[in-house]
Amino acid sequence: MTDPLKAFLQSTALETPAFAADSRYHGLEIAQWARADGQVVPYVRRRFVPPPARFATVAEHLVASGDRLDNLAARYLGDPQQYWRICDANGAIRPDDLVATPGRRLSIGVPDGTPGGGDG
Repeated sequence: MTDPLKAFLQSTALETPAFAADSRYHGLEIAQWARADGQVVPYVRRRFVPPPARFATVAEHLVASGDRLDNLAARYLGDPQQYWRICDANGAIRPDDLVATPGRRLSIGVPDGTPGGGDG
């Protein structure tokens, strides 16, 4: 016999997201792949980055020698772990490329529709 309270709690339980709301992977599905030996390997589905044109610029930064993305994210976005937002806004595949050349202008942006970021 099944415990009705336990069954109710299990059926109405909220699913805990795999990644925090401020993670670049938030909202992505966790999929599984079965290897030839039968072992199941979980993985995160591919993340598609919006094109830079879909970001609202909230600031610009002129790269100086010694700049680091984590420090820029802390300065402009309030969190060093949000460096990936700067990468996304500038279409960067390799984050370090963004700060490799002093004098480069970086867009500090957020996706359109983000509160405080334009169109939202």
